[in-house]
Amino acid sequence: MPELPEVETSRRGIEPHIINKKIINVIIRQKKLRWPIPVSLKKNLPGDQITSVSRRGKYLLLKTSKGTLIIHLGMSGSLHIVSNKISAEKHDHFEIEFSNGKLLRLRDPRRFGAVLWTRQDTSKHKLIEKLGPEPLTDEFTADYLYQASRKRKIAIKTFIMNSHIVVGVGNIYANEALFTAGIHPKRMSHRISLARYQQLVEVIKKILHKAIEQGGTTLRDFSSADGKPGYFQQKLNIYGKVDQPCPICNQTVKHIRQQQRSTYYCSHCQN
Repeated sequence: MPELPEVETSRRGIEPHIINKKIINVIIRQKKLRWPIPVSLKKNLPGDQITSVSRRGKYLLLKTSKGTLIIHLGMSGSLHIVSNKISAEKHDHFEIEFSNGKLLRLRDPRRFGAVLWTRQDTSKHKLIEKLGPEPLTDEFTADYLYQASRKRKIAIKTFIMNSHIVVGVGNIYANEALFTAGIHPKRMSHRISLARYQQLVEVIKKILHKAIEQGGTTLRDFSSADGKPGYFQQKLNIYGKVDQPCPICNQTVKHIRQQQRSTYYCSHCQN
């Protein structure tokens, strides 16, 4: 599933091609995604233009004078900038055509993504209003995480993956951050000290920054707006390394399931 770095990579990739460009057509080939794509977009968007391209959590926000297009990439979605002369493929379900001859095309094989429309303030949208702080902002601090954890008797990995606590710390990045910070993924969040939260927050920020710089993490279906895969996977320390030696102590990396997600850890380095 594309996480914050992949979505941010997509945002940066599409922005220069579509910002302030006139929309001349909207094509909906398959409206049945996670929620139906509003057919009203075919009427509302042509003649308008994208005035800003932002991100909130894993949602891309394409603002126009009439409202905002909210895009979520789901499990396997990706956005591509292509020429309007390039034919659509099987899983290309939605696209916006611009006056510069470019298309913004959504490809989503599993169809868990979403294309929604709102005229209201996006911060008040039901999918966005309860999201936690962005991890790369000053709002995300050790003190915030420490205070939020005091009454939550859940495993730390589950805690930091909760989008109501902090957005964008997906499974891969949670694994990597906890390994780097030396925190066992099953340790209860309310039993972690402020000092260890300080280290964890610093690590999360650093890992996400690096992932964005590398273009996201290459997974089965993710590619950036230009079709190139991300490269952060080359630098993963623990994720997917079950039965391999820990890069720090050489003991065998272990694997468990938490909340139906794969967790990788070193029982010697993480406590």
